[in-house]
Amino acid sequence: MVWTNAVVQGLLLGGLYALFSVGLSLMFGVMRFVNLAHGDFSVLAAYAAYVLVEHAGGTPLWTFAAVIPLAAAVGFVLQRFILDRALAAGDLSPLLVTFGLSIVIQSALQQGFGANNLSLFLGPLSYQSWKITNTLYLGRLEVIVFVVAVALISGLQLFLARTQPGRLLRATADNPRAAALSGVNPRRVRALATAIALATVAIGGLFLAMRTSFTPTSGSNDLIFAFEAVIIGGLGSLWGTLLGGLILGVAQTVGSQINPADGVLAGHLVFLAVLAYRPQGILSQRSLA
Repeated sequence: MVWTNAVVQGLLLGGLYALFSVGLSLMFGVMRFVNLAHGDFSVLAAYAAYVLVEHAGGTPLWTFAAVIPLAAAVGFVLQRFILDRALAAGDLSPLLVTFGLSIVIQSALQQGFGANNLSLFLGPLSYQSWKITNTLYLGRLEVIVFVVAVALISGLQLFLARTQPGRLLRATADNPRAAALSGVNPRRVRALATAIALATVAIGGLFLAMRTSFTPTSGSNDLIFAFEAVIIGGLGSLWGTLLGGLILGVAQTVGSQINPADGVLAGHLVFLAVLAYRPQGILSQRSLA
């Protein structure tokens, strides 16, 4: 039963990793580059929620309504005025620009808040759980995060398949030149993709802040876990992103069960094994699906 508990807790943790990963997968699918500041934007969302709670009070849950639209707006503006210019300058420029953004965000947060650990306390929801057996408990917050992750990926899947903006995103991901010749505005599509990506990673950042503590440099780990989940699941597959997050989460919790100090290492080893034997990922797709 101990191992069953480790697997179940890993699946719940994988839901959080999927929230971090889906935006990274979307941006790579449309623009073919990895946003190195992706994890830092999740931390930035957590600090934004912390400031709102400190000044307005109340439960941190209401901050979702304020932070998510703000993150989407930041993503739209960031793409239109910074990342588009970097994309036009060559393949390496977006990586350098987002690396610079990462450093700027971390430095600004350290200057404004210091290096102390912070968290968003939800009251009883932070520690309440459902008892399944004498050795198996499901944390209510963890289950909520998992359900939100599945619902978000399902919603994005429907958005890409059933709506006009979603079809434009898929067309641009498949063949940017052909999409542009068909009348698609690639700059607007890229801005939409970045807005969605930052909104989703903001959700992940807020839930992370409610589950554990965070610091200005926490984004580096978030980026690593998101990148590993995307690679394990397969580039261009949203369901693969969810699967990759679940596999990574289970690997970490099972590894921690074997040795408490080796949980993260176990996740890295699974990532390396997938990269070595199936570099295209488990559910690799040619385009967003």
